[in-house]
Formats: sequence, structure tokens, C-alpha cells
Amino acid sequence: MATKKTSRVEVKKTYKLFINGAFPRSESGRVFEVSAKNGDFIANPALASRKDLRDAVTAARAAQSGWAKATAYNRGQILYRIAEMLEGRSDQFVSEIALTSRITTVKAEALVAEAIDRWVWYAGWSDKLQAVSGATNPVSGPFFNFSISEPQGVVAIASASSFLDFIDAVAAAVVSGNTTVVLVPGDLAVAAMSFAEVLATSDLPAGVINILTGSLDELAPWAASHMDIDGFDISGIQKKKQGALKEAGAENLKRIHSFTSGKSPSRILAFMESKTVWHSVGV
Repeated sequence: MATKKTSRVEVKKTYKLFINGAFPRSESGRVFEVSAKNGDFIANPALASRKDLRDAVTAARAAQSGWAKATAYNRGQILYRIAEMLEGRSDQFVSEIALTSRITTVKAEALVAEAIDRWVWYAGWSDKLQAVSGATNPVSGPFFNFSISEPQGVVAIASASSFLDFIDAVAAAVVSGNTTVVLVPGDLAVAAMSFAEVLATSDLPAGVINILTGSLDELAPWAASHMDIDGFDISGIQKKKQGALKEAGAENLKRIHSFTSGKSPSRILAFMESKTVWHSVGV
């Protein structure tokens, strides 16, 4: 006897924010629409507010000390585990990016593969940074003089719209011990929140990476003027708008940078501070 097929209601995904390892709704209740390349509706991600940004910065600040104190080897292992999980869910990311980014599936496959490889590349720098950026300095006197690099603190990121650029910015900021508040625009919100699901089920401590979807024009000025954000990657901001953000960030000497696409250890070092330590020579 033939089995009768039953219709079912598709379970739609509810898009929220990612703050302190959890998925809260925006306190504003606002959303925006993401559509497919054929115009079909895909999702209503949350439109983050200034209050959401403050909550994310608070979470990032609380997590920063513990993340910075973790051994470089431990940070690298945690980041590598995230790459493993991305690999396991690569088909999902390919589907979402092809659907929202108006590129072919073949191009999306290549982009996701490169993003995973890029994350592994940055993870590999975790226990090599001091060898590259640190130094033993010659001094006149019975002292040792060492220069060591430390994470800057809380870094905001205004992400460009490419998933690969998003991965570049986040990995470069956190591998050294910084924590982040990532501002994600437009269609990238879908893949970014899937990435947040990966983070939530990984070993990454809550608050190390916080993701806010919404309008860069709205969120970026607040991030630039926020007194508890130490650095700001404005790579996703149009050049004609970057000057105003640099002015807003000058009040608390915020370190603000913009980068072109591509992997580079200098992107990691841009949000690190050099500390000089003196120690007397034992007799």
C-alpha cells in the first residue's frame, strides 16, 4: 500500500545577535530584510542598536583578560577547532553565500575553502608572534632589556561585505588575545550568524567574539566614540567616511586601521602593543 506523504511547515531560522556567547534579540526589536539574487525573501536579521553595542563591549571587556592570559598554544588550539567545525559545515556556508552574495556555487565553494584555510593560517600565528615581534635589546649597563608584544584590548571591526574579509578581520584580531565586537552589514548577516553558531558550540570563551548585524553607518560612529574600545578595524567603511571615524576615535587615542584584502601578520600586529621590560643581571 502506498504511503501517503504529509505536508509540513518549514522551520524558519530566527536571526538574532551574538553577545557574550548567547543569542539575544536586539533590544530595539528592529530587523532588516535580506533577499536572494532573484529577489525572494530569505531572512530578517536583527538591526542592532546603540544599547546592543554597549552590551557587546561590556562582554568583550569582561572576557579580554582571561583570553589574553591563555597560553598562545591554547588560543591556537581553540581557533583551530573552530576551523574544524567550519570545515564540517562548509556546505551550509556555501549555500548561504551563493544565495545571498549573488555569486555562483562554484565561486562560493572556492571562497569558503579559502576562508577556512585563512582561519587556520591566522591560528598558526598564535605561538609565533613573540618570535617575530619581540626582541632582546642591547643596553649600556648590567640589565636585560626585553620588548614583548601584548594584545591591545577590545577591538571593534566594521566588516567588509565578503565572508573572506570577515574571517580575515576577526581571526587577525583575536589570535593575539584581543576580544572583538564585529559589526556586520547587509547580506553577510546570514553567513555571519551561522558562524556565530559555530563559535557558540566551540571552546571559545564567551565574550571573545561578539557579532552585531545591522547598519555600519549607524553603528560605526558609536564604536569610534566608545571610550572602552581600544582599536577599530574600519576596512568595511567607505574611504570618504573614514575621516570622521578617526576624528571620533582620537579622543581616547583609539588605534584605527584599514586593510586591503589578503593575509598578513602585520594585520595582527596592528592591534598589539609593545611593552619594554627591564631586569637586572644576576650576580
